[in-house]
Amino acid sequence: MTLEKILVVGRQPNTQQAARPFAKKLYAADEVEDVWELLEAVDPNLVIFGQDVDRTDILQTLQSLRKHNLERPVLVLGPLNHPPLETYLAEYKSAECVLNIENNDQLADAVRRLSQSEELPASDNRFFMEDCPSSVSIVGKSRAMMQTLRMIRLVAQSNCNPVLIVGETGTGKELAARAVHILRNGSQQRFVAINCAALTANLLESELFGHTKGSFTSADREKIGLLELAGNGTVFLDEISEMPLDLQAKLLRVLQERKFRKVGGLEEIECKATIIASSNRNLFQEVEAGRFRRDLYYRLCVCPIPLAPLRAESRREDILLLAEYFIQTSTICPEKRGKIKGLTSMAAEMLTRYHWPGNVRELKNVIERAILLESSDRIGTSNLLLNPAFSFETDQPQETAQTISIKDFSLEKAERELVKKALEEAGWQKSRAASLLGITRATLYAKVKQYNIQEPEKKPQPVS
Repeated sequence: MTLEKILVVGRQPNTQQAARPFAKKLYAADEVEDVWELLEAVDPNLVIFGQDVDRTDILQTLQSLRKHNLERPVLVLGPLNHPPLETYLAEYKSAECVLNIENNDQLADAVRRLSQSEELPASDNRFFMEDCPSSVSIVGKSRAMMQTLRMIRLVAQSNCNPVLIVGETGTGKELAARAVHILRNGSQQRFVAINCAALTANLLESELFGHTKGSFTSADREKIGLLELAGNGTVFLDEISEMPLDLQAKLLRVLQERKFRKVGGLEEIECKATIIASSNRNLFQEVEAGRFRRDLYYRLCVCPIPLAPLRAESRREDILLLAEYFIQTSTICPEKRGKIKGLTSMAAEMLTRYHWPGNVRELKNVIERAILLESSDRIGTSNLLLNPAFSFETDQPQETAQTISIKDFSLEKAERELVKKALEEAGWQKSRAASLLGITRATLYAKVKQYNIQEPEKKPQPVS
């Protein structure tokens, strides 16, 4: 997703570097005070506040913009750590917060959601089913995806709360959760997500319920939890199977009574949000193994939404459709946007034969890696770096079959080749190569040193 004009506020160079792939024209303001003048002069499609910008200044600016009817889509980078701003962003019609500025996928998803033209051109509607929500890019027309979308609509139109989404890693559980959210609440309400596997038990409890000042050693201020922050919107609990058992009991109480208390608090707070949980594990097996509460399992499992893996026969026809979609919408290498037209026939064959243990997420990574490596207008087999254990099972002649074995492949070797290829394509200009790879110049220097990558010596030119 590329916007016409983006305004970046802040002094940190990495903020501008992160925003550059998403803008045809990029404007910068060192101070918040400069935003007003640039808004009038530039009329940006998106305003990005860097992680170095004071959170109180951001809040005051957003309040002033609303007061003067000058609201723009806003993206705030880095942790908020500012309860009033957290509350305001929850009510702001078009605002996002991305914690990890280095995560290009999160940035791309946030920009896509905030843009005013999220849909592809009408000619590209072949990627989506006719009744797919226009604001959620659920690519696929297979039988499996038709059934999934039908379940999403049935659940969204009901009062089912909580909602459970099940599927392997990388199948698109968060995308399905967003579809339920938008169909049920529209785009006005807040969607907040948390990965239950990424935080310790104490941090997860604090993130969900919030805490009062002084409730534990480092609680120097009151914090609003996601259950309160979401308001009438949605809280998405990703990988709920990783939630500790004692916290599962507290969540069960919220689901049953629709009330909760902050950590260290006494006041009962009403939970108005839709709670959507996801799991890449079989929760019934987790119950039998004693790792998941039986009562919580049955409370969640009212009308689960399943997502089929890419290797399933009912889903395989979506592989090439997804690959083409990722080629057209990738922002990993802006210089090649629109220049790569598709896949060679052998590359397409290679993708359809692969078993995709990482599902859609793995397919997207494979395509984006191929875009970086490819120098022609079509992606060939030589630039499709797949799973080390992958091999074809084919009746074709030996010379047309491709086999990749562990002894011939390693992640280090793949990374070295990727860095070297980017340097060659950039003419050994390290800043440009770093931009192609989506990493900082310092990281590129470290990789060059680690893998001892050296620029070939230039042959002396004859003197005329």
